[in-house]
Amino acid sequence: MLPERSDRLISIIIPAHNEASVIARCLTTLLQDDRPEELEVLVVCNGCSDETADIARTFGEPVRVIESEVASKTHALNLGDNAARGFPRIYMDADVAVSRDGLRRVAAVLQDGSHLAAAPRPVDVFLPETSWWVRAYYRFWGELPYIQEGMIAAGVYALSQKGRERFEAFPDVIADDGYVRLLFEPHERVQVADATSSVVAPTSISQLLKIRTRSRLGHLQLRRRYPELTQRETNSKRYGSALISVAGRPSLYLAALPYAFVTIASWLRARSRLNQIEDYVWERDDSSRVAEAGKLI
Repeated sequence: MLPERSDRLISIIIPAHNEASVIARCLTTLLQDDRPEELEVLVVCNGCSDETADIARTFGEPVRVIESEVASKTHALNLGDNAARGFPRIYMDADVAVSRDGLRRVAAVLQDGSHLAAAPRPVDVFLPETSWWVRAYYRFWGELPYIQEGMIAAGVYALSQKGRERFEAFPDVIADDGYVRLLFEPHERVQVADATSSVVAPTSISQLLKIRTRSRLGHLQLRRRYPELTQRETNSKRYGSALISVAGRPSLYLAALPYAFVTIASWLRARSRLNQIEDYVWERDDSSRVAEAGKLI
């Protein structure tokens, strides 16, 4: 039996696989300025072998913990969806920090019906030891025109009830956020500029290459499985305007070098893994998953 739905709740679903080092930071930021019965937070611990579930339970209401032995993000998203009672519905990674006020701003644009999908504006947080190469990469990436347009779901995105009805269950794909983005036309989705989400960037270029490879592999998987959707997205990106924008800003020239290197290297690594994608082992950046990172957010 499905849980009773509520029009007053904002439901937040957090799939978490061995996220003991960051889950407290995520939940602490979410629960600041608490208002009773405003939201429910479902932490779906999937295949965890650490203390993620125990840490999440210490927060009490409105946090609920669901545990599964299946180590799958999309399976966790579906479990959370089946248990959630409210809309809008926000899906976020455990290493992302979003303030309660930011969530309200994202929810507001979905509640008024102006958009079906939304996400806060991503803000990268750099640890003191983060290399120049990583900082330069993100500086260049953040200035690309198609990054600043529409909904770029950097670890967190939200759907209205009507938007969630656009698909049934989350498919078993690497890039769940990419899949969701493809389902909506540009006018149906929005990046909420006055709401921000923070995520700690990798400290080294090798760690950055890991997560970019995963992202590229996710895109290639979607392109193979949903060619019509991915072609529509490709056609909407203005690569020409991106080059013109960079050409007119000499201050970005040097930052283009690490961006180009990571982009090319990650595509090559992703393509080499595509035919064995069933055996793919999820790559993630462990350099940013340190308790000290919470002091910077």
